Amino acid sequence: MLSASDLRRTVADRVLWEGLNLNVAAGERVAVTGPSGSGKSLLLRALAGLDPLEGGEVTLHGRSQSRWPMPHYRSQVMYLPQRPAFGGGSVLEELRRPFGLKIHSGRPFPLDEAQRWLVALNRPNFLNLSVTTLSGGEGQLLALVRALVLGPSVLLLDEATASLDPDATRAAEAALNEWSGAVPDRALVWVSHDPAQRARVATRELPVVSG
Repeated sequence: MLSASDLRRTVADRVLWEGLNLNVAAGERVAVTGPSGSGKSLLLRALAGLDPLEGGEVTLHGRSQSRWPMPHYRSQVMYLPQRPAFGGGSVLEELRRPFGLKIHSGRPFPLDEAQRWLVALNRPNFLNLSVTTLSGGEGQLLALVRALVLGPSVLLLDEATASLDPDATRAAEAALNEWSGAVPDRALVWVSHDPAQRARVATRELPVVSG
């Protein structure tokens, strides 16, 4: 599904990684590991097409990232940052907002699915809350549900449960496992500082070695 070959990244003349290769198959849940400062988040941003590539190539379904219309590519390879941004209004309005974009034109907002995920995440009465009142963990849950209902092929998670308490973390992990296994053409790439979480969610690990 998603492949990267011979990637290179530098920061302030320091080589973070070069010659980095990655292949993610359908159904996989890949944990990206490495010490602080090794560029794990930068790798996810490169895979998502959010940062330009300094070297190498990323392909989705065998087609180079550079040959995809970028809105279409990013609808299929979606990045969840640790601190997601929102446009304002209620949780329901925030969940609906991406369905007004051209790339999702013609797709109805799946309210029933959103509610089902919120129940699974133990937030059944979440929709009418203002996004400005959400805690960091609640914001992560909103971003997660927004991604799940948009249904990309590859979901890139950058410490996406770091602000959650243990119960909410386990609920989010269960939701992601259910989502990734619901159809055959989905995969997760997950950066997590928690070895126990990586052991629970990953089918394999990819070490990123700093240069």
